[in-house]
This record gives sequence, structure tokens and C-alpha cells, in this order.
Amino acid sequence: MNGAAQDRALSRGALVFLLLLATIAVVVPALNLLLPPSSPWHVPTYLVSLFGKYICYALLALSIDLIWGYCGILSLGHGAFFALGGYAMGMYLMRQIGTRGVYAHPVLPDFMVFLNWPELPVYWYGFQHFPYAALMVVLVPGALAFVFGWFAFRSRVTGVYLSIITQALTFALMLGFFRNNFGFGGNNGLTDFKDILGFNVQAQGTRAALFAVSVAALMLGFLVCRVIVASKFGKVLVAIRDAESRTRFLGYRVESYKLLVFTLSACMAGVAGALYVPQVGIINPGEFAPANSIEAVIWVAVGGRGTLVGAVLGAILVNYGKTTFTTGVLAPYWLFVLGGLFVAVTLLLPRGIVGTAQHWWAERRARGAAAEAAAVAPAAPAPKPAE
Repeated sequence: MNGAAQDRALSRGALVFLLLLATIAVVVPALNLLLPPSSPWHVPTYLVSLFGKYICYALLALSIDLIWGYCGILSLGHGAFFALGGYAMGMYLMRQIGTRGVYAHPVLPDFMVFLNWPELPVYWYGFQHFPYAALMVVLVPGALAFVFGWFAFRSRVTGVYLSIITQALTFALMLGFFRNNFGFGGNNGLTDFKDILGFNVQAQGTRAALFAVSVAALMLGFLVCRVIVASKFGKVLVAIRDAESRTRFLGYRVESYKLLVFTLSACMAGVAGALYVPQVGIINPGEFAPANSIEAVIWVAVGGRGTLVGAVLGAILVNYGKTTFTTGVLAPYWLFVLGGLFVAVTLLLPRGIVGTAQHWWAERRARGAAAEAAAVAPAAPAPKPAE
């Protein structure tokens, strides 16, 4: 398959994927809100929230696939950006509680009253306004990624060393957020949310709306990533992934490309975390755990690195399996199942589910084209007998 035909096929596949997501964004809330619970087609509210959580994880996986699948940056700390976006949204939700908290303080959240905080910390100012909180959801993870990437990429830290540093970053943040004097709820984190934009966060309609917004964010993230990887900028990212030194010798500023895509990826992860928090109802330092970031990388590997669609599929499939295997008698063996899945995919499907399917389809098309060309080509003339 030549490059133009492959681009057209990918465009058709991307369009089908977007149409599928749009259908899900409409159908799932409709089945939840319009059908009675007695109907066999009714989707319970708890499933809407569960599916919404899967969609947020899919957006996180998409952000990782953008930097790992197309630029070769293996980040084992992307859970930090996800958690920072979640904390920014959690701070907004906490400011909306007001006097409805346990201690009925009009300004301070309950945990600050319990810990005898005299006043609201400066970095909590402005979070009572949704536009400011939405800006922080993107700005805080993006700023951290920019500063971190500036020093890491300028120092030409690559490969396993970069992965270890990103893991150390999220571990350090986890230890900091565990402290009560950090001002983010310590071990308990932020919870007991009441409203979002004036709507009851526990209401059925709010849950359905959050699900639809999450799917819309995933669609937007996919479009952004698709445009990037299909552009000249994306071709340079692939060149950096495959031959960084040669790309640098050709005159490209590799550090600038890596810094830009890494910062964009962190912003996407922050949005995923912000949408995750109101649907789950809590954000705590456990979201910074390095194991969460490693698990997110496994989602991408299972679905197919460098495919975008595969990252989404891998996140949904693995988390659905996690929901299934962490209940009942199989719960103690979930980590073994996850580890075995990663090993099996690495050995048997190194391109992941979607990547393997695309490879098989490309080979099939190539064989079909070769057979068609052989059938159309004129037969060679028979040799004349010697006189």
C-alpha cells in the first residue's frame, strides 16, 4: 500500500471512529434518561459514570500514545499531569460546597477547618470561578511539563533515563500531596462534592451530561492528535522517534519538537483528570502513584502504540477487564492477569491489537495488488525455435 492510499485508509478509519464516538455520546445518555429502569435497554446511572471513567482513561492513553507512539518519549509519570488536572477541578468543586459542608464554613473546606487553617491559602484563590479553574486544569500540567521538558530535553535525556526521571517526578508529587500542610486534603484528598456549574453532581442528568462532555473531549483530543501526526510536524516526530541523531543533523531543533508535543500531551492528560474527578467523586494522592502511570502505558501497548485508536481501545478493554477481575474470587489475581497480559502482548502482538490488525490488512492489500498486477501484465512471448 502506497503512502497516499494508506493516508486515505487512515482518514476513513478516523472518520468511522469519530462517528462511533458521536453515536455513543448520544445513545448512552439517551438510554439512561429516556427509558424507564424496567426497560431491558435502560443504561443505569452507575454504568454511565463507569463508562465515563473509561472515556477519561482513554483520553489519558491518547495523550501517552502521542508522545510515545509518534515521538518515542516513554513517560512513566503521566499520571502526575492527570492528577494535577483532577486536583484543579477538585478545588473548584470544593469551593462550591460553601456552608453545606460538615463544619458549615462559608469559605474554608472541611479539611482546612478540621486542621485549624486560619484562612484560605493564596493558591486556592479564584477556584470558586469555573473559567479560572478550567484554565488551571490546562495551565498547571502544561507549565509543569514545559519546565520539566525544558531541562530534560535540553540536557538530551532520553530512553530509560527519561522514563525513570518522569517516574521520580510523579513519586515526589505523591509524597508532597500526602502531607496535610500542603493544603490539598492530605491522605484523604478532596471529596464530598455537591455542585458543578450549579447542577447537582450526583443527579442523573448531570452524570449523563458529564459522560457526553467526556466523549466530546475524547473526540477533540483524537482530532488534534490526528491532525498533528498527519502533518509535516508529525512526520518530524516520527523521524525523531526512529533516528533522533540523524534528524538533528538534518537541521531540525529536536528539543523544540519534543518540548511542544510533551507539553500538549500533559495538557490533554490534565483535561482527562478534570473530567474524571466529578464522575468518580474523589481525588487523592493515590492518583500520583507511579503504578498508575505504568498501567496507562500498558493500555497503549495492548491497544497498539502509534495508532491513536489503539490507545483508546486498549484503555477501555484493560479497564473493563480490571472491573471484571477485581470483583469476586479473581480479585487477588488481578495484578498477575495484568502482568501476564502485558507479557503476552509483547511476545505475541508486539504491535498491539490495532497495530497488528492494520499490519495484516496492509499485507493482504499488498498481496491482492500484486496478484492483480500479475494477472493484468501481458504474458512473455514464447521463445522461437532455433533455425
